[in-house]
Amino acid sequence: MARGKGILAADESTPTLSKRFDKLSIVSSTETRMSWREMLFSSPGLSEWISGVILYDETIRQTTSAGIGFVEMLKANGIIAGIKVDTGAKPLAGFFGETVTEGLDGLSQRVEEYYGLGARFAKWRAVISISETNPTPACIAANAHALARYAKICQEAGLVPIVEPEVLMDGEHSIEVCYSVTEKTLRAVFEQLRLLEVKLEAMVLKPSMVLPASDSPAQVSTAEVAEATVNCYLRNVPAAVGGIALLSGGQQEERATAHLAAMNKLGPLPWPLTFSYGRALQDRPMRIWSGKQENSKDAQAALLELARANSKASISAG
Repeated sequence: MARGKGILAADESTPTLSKRFDKLSIVSSTETRMSWREMLFSSPGLSEWISGVILYDETIRQTTSAGIGFVEMLKANGIIAGIKVDTGAKPLAGFFGETVTEGLDGLSQRVEEYYGLGARFAKWRAVISISETNPTPACIAANAHALARYAKICQEAGLVPIVEPEVLMDGEHSIEVCYSVTEKTLRAVFEQLRLLEVKLEAMVLKPSMVLPASDSPAQVSTAEVAEATVNCYLRNVPAAVGGIALLSGGQQEERATAHLAAMNKLGPLPWPLTFSYGRALQDRPMRIWSGKQENSKDAQAALLELARANSKASISAG
């Protein structure tokens, strides 16, 4: 949570990254996925704006084309390596259309291994969807409990947990509905974190912004999103939390950056408020790269431009 720095989320699973490659006619293989991530992580000067990179299990075990492990390469460039440790959202039995994130079985052993591989923080994503009937209290409670158990296990192993309760943008709901669901979710998450005695100072919250759904007819201004989001966090996120690193949640990159800047202008806030973006940092570079080595410098330049813009947004003063 260093001032002016954010986190690059490059922890897409192999199927997810393959789908993105397919849209650009890039062949997905161990080699192309390695080349893509090596190109991103070796962008010159990236550590000026990025403090950490979240890796996937495949990546943390890979080496670069020069035979250097990705963790070692990142460390040499002044960037901390993290790791995604959940095994994905699965259907929540008895609750149609809802999911609970799995991966607690064997997690203690896995995080110990990841620590040995050089990871110093971890990530677990819970997914909360909104519809006329969802989310149910059961879905929120199940995911909040799993997030808290994961966080405690990570802290015992020496990893800083990123706690990610994402309220999805899918649907037609209003910003008011999103606010209500986000508030209920955050309250449940912190109730469970306290119950399991997770050290709030030694964790990072990665929440979604308070937004109208992507298909909502009632879209709102950047200022309204910023005010609603900050108000929701102030009411529900303890000041002791080590920091908040926002997810982009599928927003267009310019919109996500503008929202972050507007939120920080409402400060001072009790915690650092920065970014932990995946697609909002990677989509443009991926389109430029398109699997061709000769496009690497231009793709890196695009990543650096986006990282710089979000760095500036994270320290906007009111």
